[in-house]
Amino acid sequence: MSRKIESPNDALLHRSAISGDILALQRVLDSGRVHVDCCDQDGTTPLMLAASNGHLECVRALLEDGADVKAQRNTGTHALFFAVQNGHDDIASLLVEAGAPIDLESHDGGTPLFSAAQCGHLGLAELLISKGAQVEKTMKDGASPLFVAAQNGHLAIIKLLLDKGVQIDRPRNTDGASPLWIACQTGFTKVVRELIRRGADPDRAKDDGATPLFKASHKGHLDVVEELLLHRPRLGLLQNGESALHAASLFGHLSVVKALVQRGAVTTLCNKSGETPIDLARQMGYDHIVDFLVAHKGPRGQGESNRF
Repeated sequence: MSRKIESPNDALLHRSAISGDILALQRVLDSGRVHVDCCDQDGTTPLMLAASNGHLECVRALLEDGADVKAQRNTGTHALFFAVQNGHDDIASLLVEAGAPIDLESHDGGTPLFSAAQCGHLGLAELLISKGAQVEKTMKDGASPLFVAAQNGHLAIIKLLLDKGVQIDRPRNTDGASPLWIACQTGFTKVVRELIRRGADPDRAKDDGATPLFKASHKGHLDVVEELLLHRPRLGLLQNGESALHAASLFGHLSVVKALVQRGAVTTLCNKSGETPIDLARQMGYDHIVDFLVAHKGPRGQGESNRF
């Protein structure tokens, strides 16, 4: 019998798996008129649907009928991915016991551990790691589970991964962003604090020269900026020809501007285009920032790498 959905019974099996109707699911399985792994045009099987929607008894019935725990959708994802993504601990455990491959990749190089890191499911991350999940694995874009956890602000998973010996600054993604850099972009202060405490370099830049402080200043994350300033980050011109103060002034973040100036950022420092933070704030119409910077105007800087 074909594995593709071709009959009303195939469709009924899929609907039963989605809704968790164990009686209907069992009836159609017992009829012998469907393939347990019949899939739709995206490659989705009943087991994937039941796992995704948290229907433990349906998952168990499908497994007992021979459902393939290794079956993958067109994207490469599989039942364990969906169980982990949606936080279904009991189903994930059952799938693992049934032989679901821990590190079977999706087409972008992700594994179920990435889903746990992205969604903040600590118990599932612990389960997968205890079963041998590769904690240093990277996706095709270079992101690691640690990077993904930092990007989404999941501090407990970050601590778990670091406790397992994950390197804190490597690997980085394809544009050179580190876990600390992405946490500064997304504004997760507690994550930034923990990563620096564990040894992350607060001045480690992306390939384009933008440092964690530059990105936090650009985004206006004052708490992150203040955390970074405790560790003497670079305040002068960066490889990209700008400074953190230029970024904060250009995007109108007065509180960040004040914090940077208080720590020694030069208000008259020229960027690669010969413009000062005052010039940028004036161009954007941020008169309140212009007034503050002019009031704290110091000697005109010519690209010095000042630190406080």
